[in-house]
Amino acid sequence: MSALESLIRLHRWQLDERRRQLAELDTLGEKLRHEQTRLTAEEQQEQRVASSSQEAAPAYGNYARKLIERRDRLRESLASVEEQIVQAREALAETYREVKRYEIASANRLSQQKKRLARQQQRTLDELGIENYRRRGSA
Repeated sequence: MSALESLIRLHRWQLDERRRQLAELDTLGEKLRHEQTRLTAEEQQEQRVASSSQEAAPAYGNYARKLIERRDRLRESLASVEEQIVQAREALAETYREVKRYEIASANRLSQQKKRLARQQQRTLDELGIENYRRRGSA
């Protein structure tokens, strides 16, 4: 196995790892967005309960403070994950470019080898043709 093939293999593995990491981050981001939606629905439900029940109304203030804290933490987490997603996509794109660069180099090397072999074969055939022509001429 040539060094170039080893580099291609290594970078393909890195590319797969980066894709996996990006997928995990996307899944986490989706979970956090779902949690935001759930919190909004929960808040609306608690507001309905608090407005319809005089016993529940005094407790809503504490609930609302905790909800705001949870929402802020969730928003910060989501912003962090989205930043990580952007960075992961950039890393994935860079790794993809590297893989392509090595694959193109490998394809060029293979093409050059094929051309070199074709020239050698043609030279051999030309020599055989010349030798056959000489033999016919001297016979």
